[in-house]
Amino acid sequence: MKYLSMNEYCREKFGVKLYRLSVDGGFTCPNRDGTKGAGGCIFCTGSGEFCSEGETVSSQLEKAKKLVEKKNKGGKYISYFGSFTNTYAPVPYLKKLFYDAIKPDDILVLSVATRPDCLPDETISLLSEINKIKPVWVELGLQTSSDDTAEKINRRYKTSEYSDAVTKLKDNGIYVITHLIFGLPGENRGDMMRSVKFAVNSGTDGIKIHCLYVSENTELAKMYERNEYRCLGEDEYISLVINALKLIPPDVAIHRLTGDGDKRTLIAPEWTKNKKEVLNRMKKAIGDA
Repeated sequence: MKYLSMNEYCREKFGVKLYRLSVDGGFTCPNRDGTKGAGGCIFCTGSGEFCSEGETVSSQLEKAKKLVEKKNKGGKYISYFGSFTNTYAPVPYLKKLFYDAIKPDDILVLSVATRPDCLPDETISLLSEINKIKPVWVELGLQTSSDDTAEKINRRYKTSEYSDAVTKLKDNGIYVITHLIFGLPGENRGDMMRSVKFAVNSGTDGIKIHCLYVSENTELAKMYERNEYRCLGEDEYISLVINALKLIPPDVAIHRLTGDGDKRTLIAPEWTKNKKEVLNRMKKAIGDA
């Protein structure tokens, strides 16, 4: 089975493989600061890799480059804002931050992870403005297309808000990546595949697939300790990914086949700690499918 990987997409689009450089913009989330909720989604720790809160964008980029420069033969990068909700701030603040992030010549893309309900028209206008200078990717945390599941995980926005955000972003020529999580509480295979179909039908350009993992200091951890939640097994997850890939058109790029939690705080599932091994098994299974 063939699929369009992120690396293949980048080589086709930019002529080179790109590496993400994680930048912490000092954001919070309306689902954590009391605007919509106080606890966040039940699985959310809020943090991303290589975050350096309080440092300038420039210093964070340089520090992140040092972590990957030996393996990045092409020398080109993506400025990636992944922690919390990265459009949840006034436009002047966002403008300074994002323009600083695209300033270096070796940065080819600005990638911004956010919630669909945190994209007012003025923010989309800013992203559209930047998109005329360098490509902008907006990553939307859909996770599931089921509003019932969304309520269980305390997502605090309706699925229709995701659809509206995708339409507005696409109308402004902005590339959309959708995050989906397999193994959410109460969901079966059919529910997960419906989310895949929904994201595709909504017009997403790319998809990131994650396995739900349990991290310390989350509501999901409490559920796991009370035996109210069962994690997916490795074989089970790989089977789900293969099913999903069969539903995704060949022009929709797969930006992630699986994620991995912070090993320092990960509780379960244990198999996600060996991401390289999991990816190798997964790619072999996909090739055999």
